[in-house]
Amino acid sequence: MFKILTDGDFREDAMGETVLRVAFIGLGNMGGPMAANLVKAGHEVVGVDLSEEARTAFQAAGGQVASSAVEAVRDVQAVVTMLPAGKHVRAVYTGEDGILAHAPKGTLFIDSSTIDVDSSRDVAKAASETGMGMVDAPVSGGIVGAANGTLTFMVGGPDSAFERAKPLLDIMGASIVHAGDAGAGQAAKICNNMLLGISMIGTCEAFVLAEKLGLDPQKLYDISSKSSGQCWSLTSYCPIPGPVPTSPANNEYKPGFAAPMMLKDLLLAEEAADSSGANTPMGEKAARLYEEYCNNGGENVDFSGIIHLLRKSG
Repeated sequence: MFKILTDGDFREDAMGETVLRVAFIGLGNMGGPMAANLVKAGHEVVGVDLSEEARTAFQAAGGQVASSAVEAVRDVQAVVTMLPAGKHVRAVYTGEDGILAHAPKGTLFIDSSTIDVDSSRDVAKAASETGMGMVDAPVSGGIVGAANGTLTFMVGGPDSAFERAKPLLDIMGASIVHAGDAGAGQAAKICNNMLLGISMIGTCEAFVLAEKLGLDPQKLYDISSKSSGQCWSLTSYCPIPGPVPTSPANNEYKPGFAAPMMLKDLLLAEEAADSSGANTPMGEKAARLYEEYCNNGGENVDFSGIIHLLRKSG
């Protein structure tokens, strides 16, 4: 059964499960299907987005639509946000027109945006000061994972807020990891994606070198996938057509995780490294390569498509 999040009044569905009223702010490629999964699970979800197309799609999925974030949060038990950057999260949450000032007392906030750690911690502090519970819960798994409810959530925040959030996160994801206090989810996300960006470039370099040396790419895959070169970028997301049928390479590199999104995460990692004094030379190099790729035809391509840039510069 769903855990009751606050002491307010609730109704139950025919199976005796608690039905919550949830506001979902940000109904884009990720937020839209995530919100739709909450609707499918039986919750009353009211969505907000600047895009008319996104709002229409959410209504078609059974959701309700509000004209503003403030309107959406006036009568809810939980709020989920999926926004582009830290400045948007700050603007939506804080100030006189922010949702923290207008949501009912005891509302739970779940921010699934991928943003800088400082903004995440500042907003969490503001929520705590108003007596609200909040977690940062960025995701991994891409558009397919959002649609299928198989996302990985990396969650930061106090134990009490995590326990309240987990039933909702379980609907939208398959793996829910409590990484630590406020901001820990964001820290885990940018560290993971920095590693992913680096490993994808390394995987692409290996295949480009194999091509130059006349080695059959399938043979390289067969060897490396079972030896010390094995990594997720190779075995689950291979950047060349053939070895992994479900990889974007077999679908003309249409984005599962777009190159600009990888660049965003690498730049966040770079910012975090600067502010914390960490030495991340490979992460910095990966960011420069993805910048070059996004500025030269990669803006609408999957991040594994960076193999095209490496071929050109070889």
